Amino acid sequence: MQVTFLGTSSGVPTLTRNVSAMVLKPPQRSELWLFDCGEGTQHQFIRSNLKLSQIKKIFITHMHGDHIYGLPGLLASIGLAGSSSGIEIYGPGPLKNFIDSCLYSSSSRLAYPLKFHKVENAAINKETLYEDSDLEVKTAPLKHRIPSFAYRVNQKTRPGRFNIEKAKSNKIPPGPVYAALQRGEEVRLEDGRIFSGKEFCGPPRPGVSMVYCTDTVYTESAIGISREADLLIHESTYSHKESDMAFERGHSTATMAAEIAAKANVNQLILTHLSPRYTPGNETSPNDLLNEAKAIFANTQLAKDFLQIDVKKTCNSS
Repeated sequence: MQVTFLGTSSGVPTLTRNVSAMVLKPPQRSELWLFDCGEGTQHQFIRSNLKLSQIKKIFITHMHGDHIYGLPGLLASIGLAGSSSGIEIYGPGPLKNFIDSCLYSSSSRLAYPLKFHKVENAAINKETLYEDSDLEVKTAPLKHRIPSFAYRVNQKTRPGRFNIEKAKSNKIPPGPVYAALQRGEEVRLEDGRIFSGKEFCGPPRPGVSMVYCTDTVYTESAIGISREADLLIHESTYSHKESDMAFERGHSTATMAAEIAAKANVNQLILTHLSPRYTPGNETSPNDLLNEAKAIFANTQLAKDFLQIDVKKTCNSS
């Protein structure tokens, strides 16, 4: 599972940071999941090694412009390319009306289907938002000026590593039988011998997990959805000395993000959604926010546009 940051600024873009967008590449799939889509996100795709045509799912946290203004243009460009078989979009209830209105008013017709999923009920009732054989997506309400939602992607437990040498030593013919054994199934060979996959596989391997949490002030629900996650991506709009402004505007400080990471016992924290006021040369810089967070949660990193991270199962280093 790999994440790529395409926008890490809050509110407005800067020379070095575009507004919110992050891409998840699920393991062993040729598809991409986009989280938020601020203005200019499709330009960020062009500058990266990612392809718009591979987007299969889009998850929107809330309806503020720096998280959605890039979505109509991105969808239209995908349509003009004629390379999509369909996209599923998850987000707040008003999102469908926003997209439909933009496409209608601009006389844009997509050559592929969109399927919208409202997330409010799943968030409130703690239901699974999406699930397949390998992945599941959860959501939770956050605390912002308007309804906002966090997303968690869990990779399910995988079978243990297959001992191919042991299979060969038992003269088991390669092919579909190996795949069945790796899935833990029992197989019967043509010569009548019966083998159980458990004999050839190591212990089950737990999957990795990623949480995307923005925009929000400190809230218990952020801790709840982040528990034991391998990677927490959390907004850090302000420094601790501007806590009053953070509470007023419904955003987090670097200290709040670190406290959530520590209480949720995550493996790694990445700070994103930084205020444009924090630029090199100003009184407070992004590195100051990083140091503020690391004083509470050591395994913290600062996001930047085009940063790519492989989500791994590691020991907590806070």
